[in-house]
Parts: sequence; structure tokens; C-alpha cells
Amino acid sequence: MLSFFRRLINSKVGVIVTFVVLGIIALAFAAGDVTGLRQGGGSVLGSNVGTVGKVAVGDAEVKQRATSEMEAYRQQQPTLDMAQYIAGGGVDATVERIMSGLALQQFGASQGLVVSKRLIDGQLASIPGLQGVDGKFDQKIYERLLAERRLTDAGIRADIANSTMAGFLIAPTSGASQVPQSLALPYASLLLEKREGQIGFIPTKAMNAGAAPTDAELQGWYKGHLALYTTPERRIIRYAVVTPDQVKASATPSAAEIAAAYNADKAKYSATEKRAVTQVTVLDQNAANQLAAKVKGGASLADAAKAAGLEARTVTLDRAAYAQQASADLASAFFGAAKGALVGPVKGTIGFVVARVDSIEQVAGKSLAEATPEITKALTEQKTVAALGKIHDALDDSIANNSNFGELVNDQKLSAQATAPLTAGGVNPEDAASKPDAKLAPVVQAAFQAEEGDQPQLVQLGQDGSFAVVALDRIVRAAPRPLAQVRDAVARDFTIDRARKAARQVAVDVLAKVNKGTALAEALSSTKPGLPAPQPLASSRAQLAANPQGAPPALALLFSMANGTAKMLEAPQQGGWFVIKLNKIIPGDATKQPGVVAATRTDLGRVVGREYVEQFTNAVKRAVGVKKNAAEIAKVKADLSGQSGSAQP
Repeated sequence: MLSFFRRLINSKVGVIVTFVVLGIIALAFAAGDVTGLRQGGGSVLGSNVGTVGKVAVGDAEVKQRATSEMEAYRQQQPTLDMAQYIAGGGVDATVERIMSGLALQQFGASQGLVVSKRLIDGQLASIPGLQGVDGKFDQKIYERLLAERRLTDAGIRADIANSTMAGFLIAPTSGASQVPQSLALPYASLLLEKREGQIGFIPTKAMNAGAAPTDAELQGWYKGHLALYTTPERRIIRYAVVTPDQVKASATPSAAEIAAAYNADKAKYSATEKRAVTQVTVLDQNAANQLAAKVKGGASLADAAKAAGLEARTVTLDRAAYAQQASADLASAFFGAAKGALVGPVKGTIGFVVARVDSIEQVAGKSLAEATPEITKALTEQKTVAALGKIHDALDDSIANNSNFGELVNDQKLSAQATAPLTAGGVNPEDAASKPDAKLAPVVQAAFQAEEGDQPQLVQLGQDGSFAVVALDRIVRAAPRPLAQVRDAVARDFTIDRARKAARQVAVDVLAKVNKGTALAEALSSTKPGLPAPQPLASSRAQLAANPQGAPPALALLFSMANGTAKMLEAPQQGGWFVIKLNKIIPGDATKQPGVVAATRTDLGRVVGREYVEQFTNAVKRAVGVKKNAAEIAKVKADLSGQSGSAQP
């Protein structure tokens, strides 16, 4: 979970979010939550987390922005809560974003840059959540959102002006991508560096498990590791599904409807003639005459066209379709000729056409009885879409009029259902046999994006037009399970941890011997007989960089060590400890490998713009003057953590 935040905050997306606050504004509007927008300066009643120039940044603003951004990130990580967001550095990043944006805005203003009203209007109009069904900016939607979120037009416009000002300043810098060869060469040589060493393993399973844990030990372990035994947040969801089967009776066409459809499209079912025609269009009549003469002289139409720099194409159509696509005169000429005949030049809508009739196919007509299956299928699909759409529109209108879930279900005579308390993965942790239902995945996802008291939602379920009315019934907050229920798991985890600590002590002893000059194999066998023999470890930096899954931890550590030293590394899943010894470093030299240098220049060029932006922003903050109040930021984190309490209702 924490790695998700670190990746997001330090990713290219994170950099963009850091400096282009407009993206957050657009997302907030689209998600129906714009509570994170800046509404003014420092706190009137609260405290300030810092200052940017002469502008104070209030704790209330940071709390609002952090909450809004956390909810936005929850769209990608539904199980996220505020405690995890804070632990992952989310609040610190929020403070940094606010202060960086204000510093850039003040610096830009001091340099005479101005954001026009017309530009702000354009930014507002481009936000999808503010657009009506016609795709244009809807003032009523905008005003409703402002009222719902207790925001002001002036505050929104100020945010957009600030973010646009930041864009003015950083856009030229972020686009930088040129890196000189002299800078790329040492990095390229570093990629070619090779290292050789050894790795020893001290397994947890090789340790003595010890006596059974006492009640006091279990209590202590349980209290110290509550997160391991905490049931994640769950949600009870009420929903009703609408499927094509439910409207099947009204979607079945009658005999009269089938006959009417047949008569309305009688030409489609009449006997017809289709012709395959190879044709060439020539702009000049003389050139068209010359082309026709060559074909009459024995050349194929395709070869003659190619020699003239033209291209022949073949179409297969009936007369009516050809007349619609080309012209009635061309259709008359081609459908009046015999098979194999050369026709033209005939004047077309553009230029002159020379063509050959390749084949003639007589297509038999269809009687009403023969066409009935085809018409029935088409009408059924049309009527099903219309019937589902009618129900969908009625539900949508009722939701807009504040109808609750029960009223929606009763009005449309739907069958209401309720889930057990489910996690974001769609599983009931209280039921060992519970498995996610793929059909309910959109319902669960929608429920985890809602809050208690929100209006019901309409959620698409499949390509057949089925959908569901979804309402969040209740949130069951994350809470630790009682010790009595998880006693066996606690005992197992305590015992494994005790063995893990014993294995760590063995690793510490082995490490000390190796760093004093003892060979790794000897250190392992003398410290605890029966341990696995060490294995060779070797790689180059280029091999690590090329691994799409990232460098294995042991190799990554090997490339962070001084030559001749040893270090410890814990194995995954408490499996034991590694002792890694670096025996040899073989420096790389890219002076004779221009391809590697060129590739390194390209790779550095992808990130150098971000580095310049960061350095530029830091310089702006120093020039403007940015101060942080660490104590108040810590208090904000504590307050926000209290908002995401784990008490189970």
C-alpha cells in the first residue's frame, strides 16, 4: 500500500499534479467533489502550517485539500484510508503542492505575468464535469456544484489563475530534453559496471521454534500488531439489477410490427443484381481516352492505371447502392453493360471513369416469411434498447428528484438485494468460502466510491445493456478482530517472529565474522552447522535496469556496497536473512560504445525536464520565501488520522 503512494507521489503523474493544480480541480468536478479547492489565505480561527511570502497557509485548507486528494486517489486504490495516505507521505506532498503553487503564482506576478479572464473561462469550459449533454459549458451545473460544495466563483477562478500561472513558468522548463554527451558518458559507463560476490541464506525454518507462547506473550504480540488482525473496511450494498430478460415480454415484436418493417424496407428484400466493377477515375478526359485505348489494346485495367500513376479499385454493389455512392449515369452505364465489357470514359462527379464489369450476381429476394427471423432479431434488439433506456431514464429522473433506493425499486417494480459486508475486492472476510463475483464488481466499485448518505447510482453491468441501481447501505469501519477469534494465527505469527529474530542473530554473527576477514562459507558453517552453502552473485547495472520487474533486492544491495564489505538483507515473507559479500567491482567504460552513450542521453532526456522544474521551483521558493511550521503540520496529520477512526459501529 505504501509503495503505491511513493510511486504515485514521485511519478511523472505526481509531478504534474504537484504543479498543475487544474488537473485536480477537473478531477474533483468530474467526481462531484471540489471540497479541496483553495478558498482563501490563512486560517482565521485555526493555525497556519506555514507562509509563502506574506501569504499564510491555513491548517483548514491543508485538511480540505488532503481529504479531497485522498478521495481522488481512492478511485485507483479503493481500500485506501487517511492513515495510509498520511503514512505514505500524502499530507506532506499536499503541503508541498500548495506552497509550490503559491510561490510560483507570486513569482510570476512579480515578473509581470497575467492570467486573463478569457483564459480562465476557457479552462472552466474544458472541465468535463461542467459540460451539459451538448458538450458545452453549463452555467447551471457550475452554479449547483458551487452551492453544494460551498465554494465561490471567485475562489475557483483564483485557483485556475494560480495553476495557469504555474504552467506559464514551468512549461518551457519541463519540455527540456537535451543532455550533452559529456554528462551522459559517466552514466553510460556506470551502466556497464559489473559486480561479483556471494550470497548466504539463514532460513527462519532452520531455527528452533522454542516453547509454546504464553498468554502474556500472545497478548503483547496481539496488541503490538493489531494491523495484522484487522478486518479491512467493508460495505453493505443494496442493489437492483435491470437486464434484457426483464423486458423480454415488451421487447418481442408482434406480427404486425414485423410486417410493417418488411414493407417499409421492401427494396432490401426484393430480388436484385450485384456487380463487381473495377474502375479508375481520371481527372482529364484525354488521359481517360488514352487509358481506355490501352485496355482495348490488350493491357489489363490495373496495369494500365499503374503505368499512368493511377490506382484501380474494385467495388461490389447493387444498382441503387452504386447510384448513391457514385451517380445515376454511372450506374446506368455499368449495369447496362455485359460481363467483361469495358465501359467509359463516363463523366463522373469528379473526372472521368473507365471501368470493367468483372462479375454479375443475381440475388434472390426474400418473402415476408423468409425475412421474419432477420427482422425479428433486429426489432427485438431495438425494442430491448428502448425498454431498458426508458427504465434507465425514469430512474435517472427519480434520482434527480431525490428519490431513495426503496422508492426507486418500488416505482419500477425491481427486485432489491443486499450484500453481506464486502471488502473493496468483493469478498466477505467473515465467510471462508466467500469469493469475488465478477458480475458484481462494478456494483462493489461504485459503492466504494460513495459515502453514506449519497444518492443511489446507476451502474452499467454489461455490453447487453444491463445495469444496476446501487446504494451504499452502511460502512463497516476497519476494526481488529478479538484475540479469541484469531488466537491460533497470533500464536503462529509469534512463533515465526521468534524464529525470525533468532535467524537474524545468526546473520548478525555471520556478518561480523565476514567483515573481519572470514570467508562467507566458513562463517556460515562455524556459526550454525547445517546452513546452506553460499551461492555466487553477479550482474551488471545494465542487466538490473533492463529487468521490467525491477532489480532483485539482493542485486540492488550488491550495487550499493563498498568493495570487500558484507551486508544483511531480510528475505521476503519473514523467510530468513541473506548475508551478501561483494568481492569484485569491474568498472565500465562506454567511450568505445557510442550506442550505449546515445541511449543513455535519450533516457536522461526524458527526466531532465522534471529535474529542471524541481530546481527552478526550489529557486522560486527561496526567492519568495517559504517557511513551514513542522508542529502544525504534525497536528494536521493527527487531526486527519482521528477523522478515519477504526471504531466499528
